[in-house]
Amino acid sequence: MLSWVVTFLIIALIAGILGFGGIAGVSIEIAKTIFFIAVVLFLVSTVVGLARGRTRG
Repeated sequence: MLSWVVTFLIIALIAGILGFGGIAGVSIEIAKTIFFIAVVLFLVSTVVGLARGRTRG
């Protein structure tokens, strides 16, 4: 997922340099959305991993 964030960020930077403001704005919003989804999934995965680790011990 984080590779998608980097891809959309690069698309946004290139579009911004070339003067395509609309495409750059949309790409930045997509990148931010995917980034926050990845962070939430990471946190959920961490909490689940910690919860499972406690029951085994």
